[in-house]
Amino acid sequence: MRTMPNRRTLLIAASVASVALLTACSSTSGPATGAAAGTYAGTNQAITHVHGVARDATTGQVVIATHEGAFLRDSGEWVARGPVVDLMGFTIAADGTWLASGHPGINVDLPQPVGLISSTDQGRTWTVESRGGQSDFHALATGRGLVVGFDGALRTTSDRRTWADRAIPAPAHSLGVSPKSGTVLATTEKGLLRSTDGGQNWTTLAPPGLVALVAWADDQTIVGATVEGVIVTSVDGGKSWKAGTTAVPEVSALSASRLPSGQIEILIVSGTSVLVSTDGGSTTTRLS
Repeated sequence: MRTMPNRRTLLIAASVASVALLTACSSTSGPATGAAAGTYAGTNQAITHVHGVARDATTGQVVIATHEGAFLRDSGEWVARGPVVDLMGFTIAADGTWLASGHPGINVDLPQPVGLISSTDQGRTWTVESRGGQSDFHALATGRGLVVGFDGALRTTSDRRTWADRAIPAPAHSLGVSPKSGTVLATTEKGLLRSTDGGQNWTTLAPPGLVALVAWADDQTIVGATVEGVIVTSVDGGKSWKAGTTAVPEVSALSASRLPSGQIEILIVSGTSVLVSTDGGSTTTRLS
C-alpha cells in the first residue's frame, strides 16, 4: 500500500523543488545546465522546463512558455516564436495579447528581469509594459482587464503600467483571474485563496487536497492540480468540488478554457508531455 505523505512533508518537498527551479531558471546565459531536456514532437530545440501552457482563444493554437522561450503548436509541430526569453510567468489575455515575465536570453534587448512584457504578434516581438529591471513574476494571471503577479509580493494593475501592492496571507505559487468578474485565486501553503476585490481581502476555499496550480475555465469553473497530481474541478465558483480519478505525474503547468463546443478543456504539462483532458482529468490524451 502506498503511504500518503502528510501536508508538512508535501510543503517541504514543494519548497525544495521551488528552490531548485529558481536556481535553474534565473540565468540569462541559455539553457539550464544539468536540467533534463524534454523531447517535444516537431522541434529539435532542447526544452529544459515548461513554465506555462495556454490555448490562445483568438487563434486556437496551444502555446507553451519555456526556459527557452515561447513555442506554439502548428500543424502538429512545436514552432519556436521570437527571441529566447526565460518565460517564468505567462498568460494570454482575452484579446489575444500574450503577457509574460522572466529573464532575457543572451543578446536579447530586454531588461533583467524583464518585468511585465507583452506581445501582440504571438511572441514574435515583446514590449516592456512596466517594472522592467524590477520584477520577475513567477506567477501571472489576467482577466477582466486586471493583471495579477507575484514576484515575492502580490501586485495588481488595471493598465499594465501602474501597480498596487496587495497583502496576502501566504506567498502565491499560482494565480488565476476569472474572465468576467475578475475574481482572483491564489494557491498557497495555507490553501487555495479567493479574492473578489482585486486582492484586498481573502477567503479560503476547500478543494480536496492541497492545490498547487489553478486556472479559471470560465467565470464559474475552476480547475486545479493538487501536489499529488490529482485534477480537481468546481463548476460553482469553488463551493463544491470533484476530483479526477487518476493522478497525473510531474505536473508543472496547467490551464483551462471552455471550448466553442461547450466542453471544458484542461491542458496539463506532465514531465515532457502536454496532455489534454475534457473529463475533469480522469482521462488524458497526449498532444505532444
